[in-house]
Amino acid sequence: MKIIAIGRNYTEHIEELKNERPAEPVVFLKPDTAVLKNNMPFYHPDFSENIHHEVELVLKINKEGKFIKPEFAHRYYDEIGIGIDFTARDLQDKCKAKGLPWEIAKGFNGSAPVGEFLPVSEFKALDDINFHLNINGELRQKGNTKMMLFDFGVIIAYVSQFFTLKKGDLIFTGTPAGVSKVAIGDRLEAYIEDQKLLDFEIK
Repeated sequence: MKIIAIGRNYTEHIEELKNERPAEPVVFLKPDTAVLKNNMPFYHPDFSENIHHEVELVLKINKEGKFIKPEFAHRYYDEIGIGIDFTARDLQDKCKAKGLPWEIAKGFNGSAPVGEFLPVSEFKALDDINFHLNINGELRQKGNTKMMLFDFGVIIAYVSQFFTLKKGDLIFTGTPAGVSKVAIGDRLEAYIEDQKLLDFEIK
């Protein structure tokens, strides 16, 4: 199982980090050791003083495919969930300043908490899905798939040119604005519409 993640897919998030708007999806990978399941706590690593939360909708791939056309992308996933792409922003900034890869800032242990998944059949429209993140009971991030630069079909078509998708792979589809630093003791609750699908603590 692999985790494929999309960066810079929401305009306001691009602006808050002062990044360049991409002409095609920005793709990075996380190893399977990044996955954190069953609402297990996230243990804040000692190597970073600036871990940011990034709430994202997550697609679960249900069969193998490559060179998939956008119009057939819906055949390759039948569940949508929610997750957090934790980012060691201080490490990322240091690597980017030197022109170096920044996998260590994205792929460290436990950096991809994933909640429960819902069947695609439960959604009325895939281009109008609301999701949000509360921290300590306060709204921190809120997004809707209509705000995405690249929709699910485009994402799957693009990444499948480079990586063969396999059953069980996860695709993180990008985060809306509102990312910020987490601290030990914080409680994160992530929702799709009004359903809470992820609930864990920072320790």
